[in-house]
Formats: sequence, structure tokens, C-alpha cells
Amino acid sequence: MSIRSPLQRLAGWRIPVALFFCLSLALTPSLADARAGASSSGGKSSFSGMGSRGSRTYENNNAAPVTRSMTPSNPSATSPLGGTASPAYAGGGSFFQRHPFLTGLAGGFLGSMLFSHLGGFGTGLGFLLTLLIIGGVIFFLVRLLFGSRLATAGGAPMPRSLGAAAAPAAARFRGRDTTVGDADLNAFQTIHAAVQEAWSRGDLAQMRRLMTPEMLSYFSEELTRSASQGVQNIVSDVHLLKGDVSEAWEEGDLEYATAYLRWSAIDYVVRQGRSPGMPDYLVSGDPKTPTEAEEVWTFVRRRGGDWLLSAIQQV
Repeated sequence: MSIRSPLQRLAGWRIPVALFFCLSLALTPSLADARAGASSSGGKSSFSGMGSRGSRTYENNNAAPVTRSMTPSNPSATSPLGGTASPAYAGGGSFFQRHPFLTGLAGGFLGSMLFSHLGGFGTGLGFLLTLLIIGGVIFFLVRLLFGSRLATAGGAPMPRSLGAAAAPAAARFRGRDTTVGDADLNAFQTIHAAVQEAWSRGDLAQMRRLMTPEMLSYFSEELTRSASQGVQNIVSDVHLLKGDVSEAWEEGDLEYATAYLRWSAIDYVVRQGRSPGMPDYLVSGDPKTPTEAEEVWTFVRRRGGDWLLSAIQQV
């Protein structure tokens, strides 16, 4: 019965450890991507900013950011002319992310070299593995150096240039700036007052004529939540104190306009099924004292059509 020395026992682990290095380095980019995609903002619903502002939905316009919208949060993934943007791995990312298998082979080769002192190249299997790794590295290096030239010669698209990779994000499509007139501002004021009145009555039919389907879904959800809690928000005596158009733009046949609105109103919440004077009638607010609010409203319309409420942001 032979007794193996400590060095001989460790040498037996050379191949498994080398493979471990190979797999670890090859899988590292995938694991990083998985972690990056798992992050969350906490899932808390917020209505400080809701709706859609086209390509400018997530721009900073000195109001609360839009946190609830049907507009994708990565507008650069689509083009106004159709199609999609190039994926991240088309020309970006580190060398290790673009060539994970080559990275793994290099890792295996390094692992083999690191542990060669434990057994050398004495075993036939270890020597064969070393030759395979070296051959693989040479193959991928040749493909890396000459593959792009062969692909270009075969009619494939040219790789993305450094200038394109360094293009600033600000160059992304965000519509064409335009202007609106006094008639449009009067329309915004009329919509603002009508929405407040319809909200106070819980009149979804009226809201449907004043806002986009997306905004109607948010208002309907809030009305349903209030009804389930047995309360009603009453808004009356609405007075617009200031209204200014901060920006206007067009995207194709759609026209957008954002207006800053400062207004006062009687705003309070009562319990349904109760009458004024009952101790539990008033839930919050003051039915006698007006309060002021500042909001940014965005409106949209088809060219030549009627304006509709498209987004609301708190200030």
C-alpha cells in the first residue's frame, strides 16, 4: 500500500481547480448582470408624478419626477423612426464581458500555471489539458484579431466607431420645440377646472373626455380606493392663481405642452354615508378655508385635435 505525499495529493486537485477558475471567470459577467437587474426602488407607489410626457417623460423639468407611467423608462431602446438601438454587447462593455469564454480559457490556463508547481506536467492528462488550453487561447486570439476583418469583407455591418460610442445621451430624440398661443393656455385652464369638478363628483364619464386613457386609469384607481375606504374627496371653489406654459414640443403628429399651475381651492375629505355636523363626517381638511397647490400639468393632442391631460407632477 502506497502512501501519497502531501504534494501528490494537492497535485490531484490541479485540474479541478483550473476548471473552477475557468468557470468562475466565464460566468462573472452573467452574475453581475443578474445582480444589476435585480435592484428595486422599494416598490412603494407614489402619485407625486404620474402620466406620460412622450420622449420627455423622465426629464428633469423642476417638478417631482414621474414615478408612475406607461412610457418605458429607457426611451433610448427605441427610435422615432422605428427599430431598436444596438444592444450593449454590440460594441460596448469590457473585454471580459464581450469575450466570456476566452476569459474562461485564459483563467484556466492561469490556474494550470499557478498549480503546475504541485505536480508539473508529469501526468499525461495534465499535459493534454495544458495543450488544449493553449490551443484554445491561440484560436480565439486569431479569431479576435482577424474576425472583424473577415466579417466586414463578408458584408456584415461595420463595428460601431468610437465617436458613436461616445455620443452624449443628450443627443437622443426629444421632439421638436414649438410654441402655443393664448387659446391653448385658456384650454389648459378649462381642463384644469373641469378635472377638479369631475374628480369631486367621481364622474369618470366626464374625465374620459378630458384626459388620456392612461390618466383615466390612475384616477379610476384612486376613486376605487377611496370608495373601498368609505371616503370622498371634495374639491370646490377652484381659482387658478397663475398659469404659465413652460415648454411645448411635437413628436410626429402629437403635440405636447407643459404648464405650471398654481391654484387655490376648498379641499377636504368626508366619510360617505354621513351628514355634515356628524362627529365622524370630516376625515381631513377644512371645508371653510381654501388651500393653495402648485402642480405641473402636461397636455397632449393629435395635430388639430383637442387637448387632453397627459401627466401631473407636484412642485
